[in-house]
Amino acid sequence: MQPSGTRCRPQVSARPFRQLHTSDFHGLSLACLVAADRFHHLAEEIQPALARGGLVLCDRYVPSSYVLQVLDGVPLEYVRHLYAPAQRLDLAVILTAAPHVLEARLRERGTHSRFEHDGSSDPEVRLYDELASVLAEDGFPTFRLDTGEFSPQAAVQAINCRASALLSRNQAE
Repeated sequence: MQPSGTRCRPQVSARPFRQLHTSDFHGLSLACLVAADRFHHLAEEIQPALARGGLVLCDRYVPSSYVLQVLDGVPLEYVRHLYAPAQRLDLAVILTAAPHVLEARLRERGTHSRFEHDGSSDPEVRLYDELASVLAEDGFPTFRLDTGEFSPQAAVQAINCRASALLSRNQAE
């Protein structure tokens, strides 16, 4: 789960962490705060769970930071360097859809941060497309799933199938 609930999270506001970060911090300062929280979460929760033999699922990880930090004006090479020490995933699932589908979903559910506003989906989708090869080069294997083409149940089934295959392979090793 991201962002973490650990003590690294700033407690300066009653607003949720995500809203605090994206409304009060921008660019490099936001990138560094998110990275600090992510590395703390990794050390305090993810690595101990993996050491116990657990299966860890995260809602967002480094691939989402690549996209959101670059959208926020942070140079890609800075973001890559910032996350170079991050533990690599077995699989990063990237859920996407056509920009018009995402825009309709945002209008229906409401926005959660300054990154989510009318017109924000097109640059985000484009950047995920552009950064897919960079993520793979940096050791983050990705499975992209267009949720505009599948029902939620079919998307869960596709993710479950991919994750089960990875789990079986890892257990065999």
